[in-house]
Amino acid sequence: MKLATPRWWYSRDGKAGAVARLLLWPLSLVWTAATARRIARGRPVDPGVPVICVGNLTVGGTGKTPIVREIARGLGGAVLSRGYGGALAGPVLVDPARHTAADVGDEPLMLAQDLPVWVARDRAAGALAAARAGAKVIVMDDGHQNPSVRKTLSLVVIDGETRNGEWPFGDGRVFPAGPMREPLKVGLARADAAVVLLPGDLDAPEPDLLAALAAVPILVARLAPAAPPPAGPQVGFAGVGKPWKVERALQATGCDLRDFWPFPDHHAYDEATLRRLADRAAQFGAGLVTTEKDWARLPAAWRGRITPWPVRAVFQDEPALNALLGRPR
Repeated sequence: MKLATPRWWYSRDGKAGAVARLLLWPLSLVWTAATARRIARGRPVDPGVPVICVGNLTVGGTGKTPIVREIARGLGGAVLSRGYGGALAGPVLVDPARHTAADVGDEPLMLAQDLPVWVARDRAAGALAAARAGAKVIVMDDGHQNPSVRKTLSLVVIDGETRNGEWPFGDGRVFPAGPMREPLKVGLARADAAVVLLPGDLDAPEPDLLAALAAVPILVARLAPAAPPPAGPQVGFAGVGKPWKVERALQATGCDLRDFWPFPDHHAYDEATLRRLADRAAQFGAGLVTTEKDWARLPAAWRGRITPWPVRAVFQDEPALNALLGRPR
């Protein structure tokens, strides 16, 4: 059973969810130790081509996938993904005409619309397969805590949303007592740069956030609509790490959003759920809108009835990004 991302994870003062934090703290210690041991014991495989890892320091949504897409497009590279939620172990080159989200995962299927994407549970095997198939550079989607592949460059994506009491690292606790995959300083020590991803309606990162990331170079990017939201009243839904951010983004772009339904990340939509959504939209005389990632998980019969709303990552300083990416090229 998939669980929704707890909002209290991202409370900076630690008061929200205080009892849960206390009860989960011993498990956090176990998680931290296991992650550190796995990284220390890793023997990275060199696939013979540059590997750029775009990873996270936290669980839950940071907007990493749009960053992966922009970098892979700019470099003409292949994407390597674990294929979370897909049944195929790989290595396999994703074919949107043949594969479904149930086969390869929603994010790989979405990215494969315009990029070569390899899915492999064994990241090293996937990197070697991509290189043998002719990839000149590999952009690894996630994997900052995975030591199996030699990384030429490691970027960590940081959610720049700090309004409404949210802080991307919460009070700094490690999963499951907080959102961190590992302690902040430990994760930053292996990173070459941080990408702070801002929502479209936030002017600049908070100074305290920039100070927390001062140990590494910082790139700022923002999510921007790749197309306007659908016209007329809409009922939105999303099964992503932070579905409330999708709701805010739609509202910020002027969408006439009458209702919004959040679901857990990678949620598999069944017929009953989709019918309930359609009934709710009918109450408002509205259409249905969701993210590209959610749309990739929809049954084929429903895709014509629901509008995917695409977003893209736009870097504030393109020359700085190019200079950074030029290192492995």
